[in-house]
Amino acid sequence: MTPQVTVWFDSGCPLCLREIALMRRLDRRGAIRFVDACDPQTICPLDRAEILARFHAQEAGRLLSGAAAFAAMWRAIPLLRPLGLLAGWPPPTPAFEAAYRGFLRLRPRLQRLLR
Repeated sequence: MTPQVTVWFDSGCPLCLREIALMRRLDRRGAIRFVDACDPQTICPLDRAEILARFHAQEAGRLLSGAAAFAAMWRAIPLLRPLGLLAGWPPPTPAFEAAYRGFLRLRPRLQRLLR
């Protein structure tokens, strides 16, 4: 199968590596192309620092970030598709984005715990 979604991830983040490892196991159809944004050979659609500051994905030619990027990744995995559809539905989208922004504030502390 040709990947439907491209995901850029931070291989320098132990939390991110665990999340991506889980998504790779769940992506049995190969619907997601995982790209290490820390690899100097990687061509990023935005400035590398911007790609690493927030989660980014590309779906159907659109570059998404934050909760919208997670929703795109989840939609590509059959088991998580219902969550991805819910997260992409306009009424709850602000709540998912607020939760993601809250996670970003906690991320540095969580990374330290996992190192």
